[in-house]
Amino acid sequence: MPAPAQPPTFSIAAIDVQRVEDALARIGPKWTTWSAMTLAQENRPMRVRDVAAQLPFVSEQFVDKRLATMHADGLVTRDDDRRGAPYRLSALGASLAPVLRTVSDWSRAHLPQGRMAEAERVEDALRRLRPRRSTAVIQVLDSGGGPMRFVHIVEKAGLDNGLARQRLLRLQADGLVARTGARHGDPHVLADAGQALGAVYASVEHGASPSPCGGPRRPRARQRRPRAPTPASRWGRGRTVPGPRRPWGGAPPRRTSCSATRPNRGCRRP
Repeated sequence: MPAPAQPPTFSIAAIDVQRVEDALARIGPKWTTWSAMTLAQENRPMRVRDVAAQLPFVSEQFVDKRLATMHADGLVTRDDDRRGAPYRLSALGASLAPVLRTVSDWSRAHLPQGRMAEAERVEDALRRLRPRRSTAVIQVLDSGGGPMRFVHIVEKAGLDNGLARQRLLRLQADGLVARTGARHGDPHVLADAGQALGAVYASVEHGASPSPCGGPRRPRARQRRPRAPTPASRWGRGRTVPGPRRPWGGAPPRRTSCSATRPNRGCRRP
């Protein structure tokens, strides 16, 4: 009798940290998973108010902003840019289904959660994985082959002490990293939930990232150039620009003035 097939194993050391963190920043914000799963379940173009009606405790105005961000990230598309035009999942957004399923399976197996909606479970898991440089810390701990002290994590991950300490405390609170003891300076080690992240990272890297050859990117915000100061107007309008100061006690220079309203009379001495 043939042996049962073993599930494939994925190495955390083999992932591209930058691509994983970019993808997590794209799909990790709150209500992104809810919106994507709602559009996938309905399988039709939906207006903002229709999507908002399916999401609990969130305003239509916020859903409008979230869908606009997802549109800029290439997760949803619309036929035109008219106000109120419906949204539907793009090809990249539709490819999120296996990614979200993998994240949900990992959460069920390794995180002590009670009963909750599927989208809520996925968003809770993404909240733990999303913080910047957390993926780099987990990869360093995975490649260390055992417990690692703080100074070695900082050196290998290329982080400053403050950010590394913040990330380790957050990962400990989320159940992804543990300490070998309660004393200050005891080494850190990956918890069971952190060791099982290989499949999640591989799925996020390949299923939630646009192709390297070119994909939808969020447009950069246009930088506003500072305005040049407005010169003082001849007739008193605009900003007042201070003139050169006169020496103390000096007499004002004589000047010739011309009347613009009577050009035919020429100039006269004051």
